[in-house]
Amino acid sequence: MAHTHQISLSAELESLPLFRDLVKTACQNMPEINEQIVYDIQLAVDEVCTNIITHGYEKMDPGSIIMEVEIEPHQVIVSITDFGHPFEPVEPPPPNLNNELDNLKSGGLGLFFVFMSVDDIEYQSSETGNITKLIKKY
Repeated sequence: MAHTHQISLSAELESLPLFRDLVKTACQNMPEINEQIVYDIQLAVDEVCTNIITHGYEKMDPGSIIMEVEIEPHQVIVSITDFGHPFEPVEPPPPNLNNELDNLKSGGLGLFFVFMSVDDIEYQSSETGNITKLIKKY
């Protein structure tokens, strides 16, 4: 049986801790979901929501982000819905970590971390909004 938790907040950077907290709350009381899994999901949620806030709602009034965390047997599914410009998370090439950190593009590692943190990412955009699904198996 799946357990679902949902929250709708303003698409502002100040909302990020509340999205991360929802992941933690949804996963607590699930002994098979360890702290590393929770951290990985929180990292992916933080990066996706940051991209929605900074790119999806760019040159728009801040809209909302609806996040649903569904705990299923052996996987956590996080659905993030927004109503901004479509912003599909495409897997970037691995960064060249041989460069000094000072030479890396600021903000250029977020999607890399998202794809490294979860097992699957699904994205769909329609007239009724954009949905990014993050799937983490445990």
